[in-house]
Amino acid sequence: MTPATAQLTVCTTRAELAQARARMTGRVGVVMTMGALHEGHAALLRAASQQTDHVLATIFVNPLQFGPNEDFQRYPRTLED
Repeated sequence: MTPATAQLTVCTTRAELAQARARMTGRVGVVMTMGALHEGHAALLRAASQQTDHVLATIFVNPLQFGPNEDFQRYPRTLED
């Protein structure tokens, strides 16, 4: 799929993700992020799209990755961008 013909699916539950993944055939590239999206993520997505049939990006701000003095609620989430 070229970027012009790519289909974007946003999943918010594990069940939705499982359904979306089940529809993907061939090689699937996965780019994992924590939600503060930047050009580095875009570069990884482009590289994955050149090497695979589908690209799956996870955007998950994991509260377990924050220490007791770190502010999970204030971590940037840039999905709309």
